[in-house]
Amino acid sequence: MSHSFGAVRMEVGGVFIAWSIAFLLLSVLGEEMTGLSHCDFPAIYNFGDSNSDTGGISAAFYPAGQPSGETFFHEPAGRGSDGRLIIDFIAKRLRLPYLSAYLDSIGASFRHGANFATGGSTIRQLNESFFLTGASPFSLDIQIVQFDQFKTRTSNLYNKAKKNSHRRNLPRPQDFSDALYTFDIGQNDIAAGIRKSSIENFGAVLPDIIDQLASAVKHLHEQGARNFWIHNTGPIGCLPVTQHNYHHPMPGILDQHGCLIAQNDMAIEFNRQLKRRVTKLRTQLSGAALTYVDIFAAKYKLISNSKEQGFVDASSICCGYHEDSNHVWCGHRDKINGTEIYAGSCEDPSKYISWDGVHYTEAANHWIANHILNGSFTDPPVPVAHACHKRQSF
Repeated sequence: MSHSFGAVRMEVGGVFIAWSIAFLLLSVLGEEMTGLSHCDFPAIYNFGDSNSDTGGISAAFYPAGQPSGETFFHEPAGRGSDGRLIIDFIAKRLRLPYLSAYLDSIGASFRHGANFATGGSTIRQLNESFFLTGASPFSLDIQIVQFDQFKTRTSNLYNKAKKNSHRRNLPRPQDFSDALYTFDIGQNDIAAGIRKSSIENFGAVLPDIIDQLASAVKHLHEQGARNFWIHNTGPIGCLPVTQHNYHHPMPGILDQHGCLIAQNDMAIEFNRQLKRRVTKLRTQLSGAALTYVDIFAAKYKLISNSKEQGFVDASSICCGYHEDSNHVWCGHRDKINGTEIYAGSCEDPSKYISWDGVHYTEAANHWIANHILNGSFTDPPVPVAHACHKRQSF
């Protein structure tokens, strides 16, 4: 690699300054400053992991139980949160319905898109068991195969249907080329690298991970997709469930906000290579508009300013029991030292950034969405409603 992880970290401060300036400009001037018309996306097709899973892994394996979904849906809704995810706020901003999971056959409508994301998904196949490590069998390449089948079969059914009522929940074939294709995946590849190998070994496989994501984008482009909204990966070293394992760390392990420096450096290097590849794809894919979204910067901005933004300390967990080396996950029961523990939710999830130690609350997702969807953390700096327009990047 051309950058060491340590050297990459030195670049972060300058990036945050650039995003802060962009956010101020877009906040003051609004979306009108772009001078672009709204894209009127008819549908969203999403690929990802639990950060954007709206029910896929729950439909495939065990359904999400209480208290997930309690804030907005008032019942479990297949999401790793108390409410909505960033992908839900993207749909809302584009005035589209919340996405049905491709794997969910009950009560689903695919007229305005489908969600292929599943919790535990990776870009690169891990060949691990979901029941042992939580790794989803639906890696990105499988999600792309599912999309291909979805497009072929729904188009065939739509064209054969004799009544409009038979087409009601099917996507219009002509909408596939005008839809927005969103990606939020990669965090579990980094987590696997942390779990299975050294930083050096992860660095050796990282180019292949980026290659596989780029191949997915290219394949969709060959199938007619033209509008791409690609999230980088967030600050994995700031996940509270990991922070709770470091009570008295040696100097240099944690940054000033309590985040693991080495793990965040891995995410930063992933993001650097991803951004470079997205830039290259813009020159390779004819007629395509590719927007790179700096989720890392947006989430880190929230984490580092949690109390100023009205939240409790960013390391606090709303739902779950995590004391010393004992972990009872959100909504579960277990016995610790002979005492039964129920890991329920906090009194007011809207005050917390972390829902369960890994995933974000609806309030945090809403905050992050508000800060990315106006274009202040994107390259090029365009709001999501204008992401069909080709623009020059920074």
